[in-house]
Amino acid sequence: MTAETATLAVRKVVRVELPLERAFTLFTAQIGSWWPTLTHSIHQAEVAELVWEAREGGRVYEVSTSGEQSEWADVLVWEPPSRFVLAWRVNPERALTEVEVRFTEDGDGTRVELEHRGWSAEAADGGYDGYDKGWEFVLAQFVEAAAA
Repeated sequence: MTAETATLAVRKVVRVELPLERAFTLFTAQIGSWWPTLTHSIHQAEVAELVWEAREGGRVYEVSTSGEQSEWADVLVWEPPSRFVLAWRVNPERALTEVEVRFTEDGDGTRVELEHRGWSAEAADGGYDGYDKGWEFVLAQFVEAAAA
């Protein structure tokens, strides 16, 4: 694989003490209850709502207090309660990347595996590094919400 075609992927794994279906629902339909919008959104303190359209072809977006919609992603694959894939496009100035999240039973809890892929090797000093740290923080918020 040459440097031109090499791609990087952010990979994170967490475990939550929730049944599979409940973990999937918390991550998707209830994303607004745990996602850290003050630090990881477009409108930050002005975010009124996060919307997850639960279907292939659906969107994930935020709505500001003034009603403005800001797109985050398109739902490419929708397989509840085990998996979804998003075309991640929060920053239109960056190349499109994909986020895949898998949910598997793990004893009396759920293992959640996130892969954010499609970063070019040249993006290592740009968005990739930020997302590597960012997903860690975001998933910590998810784990905290699951424990509450």
